[in-house]
Parts: sequence; C-alpha cells; structure tokens
Amino acid sequence: MADHVLVPYDDSEQSRTALEHALSQYPETRLTVLYVIDPSAAAFDAPMTAGPVAAEDWYEDAEDEGEKRLAEAASLAEERGRKVEAEHTVGRPADAIVDYAEEHDIDGIVMGSHGRSGLSRVLLGSVAETVVRRAPCPVTVVR
Repeated sequence: MADHVLVPYDDSEQSRTALEHALSQYPETRLTVLYVIDPSAAAFDAPMTAGPVAAEDWYEDAEDEGEKRLAEAASLAEERGRKVEAEHTVGRPADAIVDYAEEHDIDGIVMGSHGRSGLSRVLLGSVAETVVRRAPCPVTVVR
C-alpha cells in the first residue's frame, strides 16, 4: 500500500486526468501535487519579436503560473472531498520529478502521458518516459 503518492501537475488535460486518477485510486493516501518551473521553457515561451526577457520577470511569471496551477489542483481535490499537498520546484521536469521522489520517500508517481505540446515537446523529449525509466518507485502513466 502506498503511503505517499506524487502527482506532477501542469496546465495539461493529461495532468488533470492523472490527478483525478490518483484521487480515486488512492483514497486514503497522502497526495503531493508538484509543479515544476522549467527554466529552459523561457526560450520557448518568449515571443519571437520580444527583446531580452529579464530572468527575474520570467521567474516571477512562472512562479505565479505555478501557484495558479497548484490552486487549481487543490480545488479539484477539494471538490472530491480531499486535500492535497502542493509543492513547486525548479529544474528540468523529468529530473525534478525524479529528484523530488527520491528526496521525499515517494511510494508512487501518477502522471499524464504528456504535458507539453508542439515544438517544445519534440525538442525536450518525453518527460513521462524519462520518469518511468529513472524513478525510484512505481510510475502510473495516465492517458
């Protein structure tokens, strides 16, 4: 029986589906929702016509976005009568998820099959695939 399950969460439908799956499959388990702020995304998120983006401004925007996503996840859990722990970290998503699982004694990870779309997904590779290969615990990938 899993005591602590991690659910990586972004703005994708797949991450919402993964959270819903975790809420239903682990009714008595401690759930942590993790939002990863990916510094490499700054290059993909900036418009082509924009000048240099200040790192502090980008980080503040990314942190605000993360807080919105974590609030969304908490609200989704509350609608189902559950509470979740909400955390954010900075790094490459797959590495950050695996590191978090290792550092916090996570018993299982439930995540969407993919979160990114378009060019950044192709260039950055599959986060889910990397997590499945490197995680220190079982990983459930939800489509």
